[in-house]
Amino acid sequence: MKTILVVEDDDNIREVIVSYLASEGYRTLEAESGRLALDQIRDRHVDLVVLDLMLPDGDGEQVCETIRGRSPVPILMLTAKTSQRNRLLGLSLGADDYMTKPFDPLELIARVRAILRRTDGGDLLADRIPFRGGELLIDALQQKVVLRGETVALTPNEYRLLLVFARNPNRTFSRGDLVDKVLGFDFDGDARTIDQHIKNLRHKIEADPKNPDYIVTVYGIGYRFSGG
Repeated sequence: MKTILVVEDDDNIREVIVSYLASEGYRTLEAESGRLALDQIRDRHVDLVVLDLMLPDGDGEQVCETIRGRSPVPILMLTAKTSQRNRLLGLSLGADDYMTKPFDPLELIARVRAILRRTDGGDLLADRIPFRGGELLIDALQQKVVLRGETVALTPNEYRLLLVFARNPNRTFSRGDLVDKVLGFDFDGDARTIDQHIKNLRHKIEADPKNPDYIVTVYGIGYRFSGG
């Protein structure tokens, strides 16, 4: 049974989310502030976080950044902020998906299912994949990425994206291809969301993200992994 932490200071909204999640068989934890959310993640096993961005003790984006610094747990942001800039900011901080209020609880459940399905790990490579003489190592048994001897903290989407590339070195993928393989066929957001995940991943594995060696842009088409 998956455990989902719902971080929302509005009691009514939190109760609705918890009720729908429970009806689908999920175990739930609740927090009405960022501090309590961080305490729960420290003390309990959590499989996914539904995180409101307007919290009484600070900005939920800061909470997202703090969570991501501690754990790769998937994060679904929930907010009244509707601009593309806010969406991209949330993704850049490590969120896996982004929903705006008001929302349909059934859509939220569908997105939770999709995120958990993508990050479950059951269909990932059971192998160790080295690139460039071991400079970059993907250990799919432990779901871990090591760069020059140091473990790289990746979000679930970043990890899955890197695995897709590693399975298909020198193959060019369009944004649509990567959306389907990483975010799922049921993802209904902007395909350019993948660009933000690529940007984040480059900052973590490339010596010079502006002149990448691993994840290369194929202009007019998409991206290619040149592992060497």
